[in-house]
Amino acid sequence: MTSRLLYYLVLKPFSYLPLSILYGISDFLYLVLYIGIKYRQKVVRTNLVNSFPEKSIAEIVKIEQGFYSHFFDLIVESVRLFSSSEAELKKRNKVLNPEVMDALYDEGKSIILVGGHYNNWETGAAILSTQVKHHIVGIYAPLSNQFFNTEILKSRERFGMEMLSKKIVKAGFEQNKEKLTATIFATDQSPTYSKSVHWTKFLNQPTAVLLGSEVFAKDYDYPVVYIYVSKVKRGYYEMEAKLLEKNPTQTHVGEITEKHTRWLENQINETPQYWLWTHKRWKRKMKEEDTFYKP
Repeated sequence: MTSRLLYYLVLKPFSYLPLSILYGISDFLYLVLYIGIKYRQKVVRTNLVNSFPEKSIAEIVKIEQGFYSHFFDLIVESVRLFSSSEAELKKRNKVLNPEVMDALYDEGKSIILVGGHYNNWETGAAILSTQVKHHIVGIYAPLSNQFFNTEILKSRERFGMEMLSKKIVKAGFEQNKEKLTATIFATDQSPTYSKSVHWTKFLNQPTAVLLGSEVFAKDYDYPVVYIYVSKVKRGYYEMEAKLLEKNPTQTHVGEITEKHTRWLENQINETPQYWLWTHKRWKRKMKEEDTFYKP
């Protein structure tokens, strides 16, 4: 009951507000949660200091401030997503070169899309199916709250994207084999110790990277496309597709994973404030038997 009240009395009504007002709420959240309460500031500061050991504290704080300003924008943009029209989302989330993916579609190839939690990945993914030929599939982690899980799925699937639980990814690939799909993998999540991983240096730290996108690309021989998301201005994003690997079965183990990790790292180094610094990316530590990737 509490979840329903929160959704119907707060989230849904707020989603109808214009972004100009929602950004005022974002500014308020910045003052209260960052300046006042210092929400997850210890995690963010630690991540930034470890990632950029060459930067001064003044430089770290400047990135941190930029991140929190962007982070609260993401929150209100996600709320707005519950009611955004297709026209609004397409205007604010443009694919600059759909021909990269469309050419693979015309060749009869399904593809793997990779990227990180960088800029607004949610709104871009939600509207992507209206701008390219492939059937878009997004992988998600189910929420324990069934009501919110259902409402969020409905919101994300309104414009044609199919949401696939991470618990049934293999089954989803099998069910979709007759379709030309573009399956989205967020490659920068922190893997549990039960997962097989790729060890590399990422942002100056030993980092375990999930192998899922590479494994499925090789198993199904699906080309891999990296999606760069850049922020043009507040509320406006551009997506650029770049072919990362057309023939995955011809690559060495770890080669694809290493490549998309380096591309994400380059993005973060260019404009670090737009990555999701609040998550504990480096929870998994190397064990004695773990080794770094060697080309």
